[in-house]
Amino acid sequence: GAHLARGEETSGFFQELLEGECQYFNGTERVRLVVRSIYNRQQYAHFDSDVGHYVADTPLGEPDAKYWNSQPDILERRRAEVDTFCRHNYGVSTPFIVERRVQPKVRVSPMQSSSLPQTDRLVCYVTGFYPAKIEVKWFKNGQEEMERVVSTDVIQNG
Repeated sequence: GAHLARGEETSGFFQELLEGECQYFNGTERVRLVVRSIYNRQQYAHFDSDVGHYVADTPLGEPDAKYWNSQPDILERRRAEVDTFCRHNYGVSTPFIVERRVQPKVRVSPMQSSSLPQTDRLVCYVTGFYPAKIEVKWFKNGQEEMERVVSTDVIQNG
């Protein structure tokens, strides 16, 4: 390869990325593996277990996809990763991800209003819960209050 002269620096930053994505349908009944080969934020080739071989996404990826597809050991290993990588990781992570549940924290406070001296409105903060799907209802004297209720969508905390 080319060598840099003493004190000379490269002219830029280059990134090679390999990204694996497992898609699960009905638990592990059907699993799809997509492995993306990315150079400087552009996907140039990918392996899709539903297809069974590499596909070039750009002209840059054509030589690599052709080479990888010509190597039986590379293809065999990639195809096996549906089980050795995806199904394995699903089994290991299920208790922490799929079955994870965190009870919400709830705080009800009077809502301060500058236009009304008396406080007749309440605000309810529901935080810290997982998964994101939640239903919050107001009850007054045992009856669900549906009029005069304003709600926001779930705000993700990232």
